[in-house]
Amino acid sequence: MFTDRRLTEAYKNAKVVGFDKKSKYIFFSDSHRGDDSVSDEFTRNQNLFLHAMNYYYNRGYHYVEAGDGDELWEYPRFKYIRIAHTDVFLGMKQFFDAKRLTMLYGNHNIYLKSKDYVRTHYYKYYDEYTQEMQDLFQGINPIESLVLKHKETGQEILVIHGHQGDYMNDQLWKLSMFMLRYFWKFMHVVGFENPASPARSLYKRHKVEKAYKKWICKHKMMLICGHTHRQKFPRKDDLPYFNTGCCTRTKGITGIEIIEDHILLVEWRVRADQNGVLGIYRNVVRGPEPIANYDFKYHKFNDDSEYQDCEISE
Repeated sequence: MFTDRRLTEAYKNAKVVGFDKKSKYIFFSDSHRGDDSVSDEFTRNQNLFLHAMNYYYNRGYHYVEAGDGDELWEYPRFKYIRIAHTDVFLGMKQFFDAKRLTMLYGNHNIYLKSKDYVRTHYYKYYDEYTQEMQDLFQGINPIESLVLKHKETGQEILVIHGHQGDYMNDQLWKLSMFMLRYFWKFMHVVGFENPASPARSLYKRHKVEKAYKKWICKHKMMLICGHTHRQKFPRKDDLPYFNTGCCTRTKGITGIEIIEDHILLVEWRVRADQNGVLGIYRNVVRGPEPIANYDFKYHKFNDDSEYQDCEISE
């Protein structure tokens, strides 16, 4: 019940943006950018991420960072995150300056709910080379949720981080943050996993995904999120639940693209060609599929026994 209420609130309070066949979107989440220390899992994929950002910027995509971009639970001082990943932030600034960046906050960067925090840390930064303050994301307004609404069909897509209704990461996020910052951060380095994180717990991951599918079924709406770190692209006739995956996997980064009214799951990774030369490659994992295939007005989805209390079709 709480998950349903939290998701419904997020939908009602979401920023609504129109899109059409000409629109291009890339959704990444869960970068968890840190301070480049041994516990910073994003560092190994920084160059992958930069290459992907250049690809999408040069092709006119709008970048949606769907939460947990910066790891503010483990590393409370954003200054050191920005210094550690200066090139990444400058790459994101290109999108921002071109009015093609939307930043959502998740549980690990929930501080972005505070306008004062954002104004203090994200508007400007001190350039160590010029020894002057420079604009970063001047005037940025991170949001909890985004609704993409098709200009012709009216089909809506809710985009959130995915922690809404996850008890330990939503209602008790301060306790979870305290435990991560002062205990699990160090235990993780030596091989132990945080049981409160759905990214580390198969049980919690399935529980979160089940709650979200119930909401999709009840409210008849397509959903894109992150949080669980497990990429998801529905099979034919399954409920339209999409998950971006994350940017901290050892094998690469995953994301969701929307282009020409189609949606697809992509992966960026380093691999060797036939001559043994390493390169960065974009691989389409699933799709592309027409977005209209996930519109409840025109399509009937599988009536899974888990959701018998929901009316699947119109």
